[in-house]
Amino acid sequence: MAKRKRKEQAGPSGQEWLTTYSDMVTLMLCFFVIFFNPDDVTQAQLDAISTSLQTGGIGAMAGGLTLSAGRNADLGNTVTSLPSMERGRVMGTQLRRAISVFSPEIRSNKVKVTHDERGLVITLAGDSFFNPASARINIESTRDILLRLGTYLSSNELRGRKFRIEGHTDDVDIDPNGPWEDNWQLSVERSRSVLRYLAALGLDERRFQIAGFADTMPVSSNATEEGRKNNRRVDIVILDAGHL
Repeated sequence: MAKRKRKEQAGPSGQEWLTTYSDMVTLMLCFFVIFFNPDDVTQAQLDAISTSLQTGGIGAMAGGLTLSAGRNADLGNTVTSLPSMERGRVMGTQLRRAISVFSPEIRSNKVKVTHDERGLVITLAGDSFFNPASARINIESTRDILLRLGTYLSSNELRGRKFRIEGHTDDVDIDPNGPWEDNWQLSVERSRSVLRYLAALGLDERRFQIAGFADTMPVSSNATEEGRKNNRRVDIVILDAGHL
């Protein structure tokens, strides 16, 4: 009788591990869904994923099909249609497009494509587009880049968007015998030069803002020549809705 009692108290049947396992698989699914971008997937691939989930994997576990209709059946669609999610998808598409358009110049460090809270930022290296202490664009060496920039900004995917052209300098003082009073004036004039060229290509000036920040917004230390070179730049910002 004592042996029989010990056997009854031996513990669970051994099936409880399925609960922990299913939780782990669900968490993994959620993890990969975060990185899932439907813009890169064809409808056939989406159908294959749906079929796989209904006929195997998590859907084959006890408890029925995970894709069956219910109160939360449209929750995923609701979440992915939120404005912030939509802006994220649009920004991702625009970023990939800009990187593709300026790929040769990105490799040669003439152009940099990034994004921040303002929107998508296309950075033109100042030393590649302007002579030292000059606001005249080196058209001979940069015409092709500017033409592609104008084509990109006037594309249908950016229809209705606003742009801001921001000039930046290093912290080296302006030559008092030169044409500029200070770095503020130089940075603004470089922004104006880029705007005038884009307007000559047919872009509407009313979609643009210009600004000059002199040396007040460095991206590198001005203590080295390389850092000062990085700070001499013109940023074309494709403004997000919150920064118009």
